[in-house]
Amino acid sequence: MFARDLAECEKTDRRVVSPDGNWESTRLLLKEDNMGFSFHITTIYEGKDFDMHYQNHLESVYCISGEGEVESRETGEKHQIKPGVVYVLDKHDAHTLRAFKELKLACVFNPPITGKEVHNLEGAYEIL
Repeated sequence: MFARDLAECEKTDRRVVSPDGNWESTRLLLKEDNMGFSFHITTIYEGKDFDMHYQNHLESVYCISGEGEVESRETGEKHQIKPGVVYVLDKHDAHTLRAFKELKLACVFNPPITGKEVHNLEGAYEIL
């Protein structure tokens, strides 16, 4: 058993800021923790709009605060994101994420990430 404090983790290399300035993510659980998934608290900055396509990972995302939407790039279907909503990328879905108000999200990835990943040109994390 162990416990981690988000505020403490934010002061370490577990906090990653995207090179493009769209988001920051504090990775509370990583591959090295041997849980079979990783767990992150991610902030998407207000007004940001970007494409992602997790070709190597499945992800579920729970909205803690903020407002936005996620759109399937394959079907055009849009889902409102607001506190209490979870969206699930269960088919390696190509999607666009939009933050109308800064979004604070709890994210779970399977397989777990190592902690240093940032999105590649296709909007995916590589397997490290």
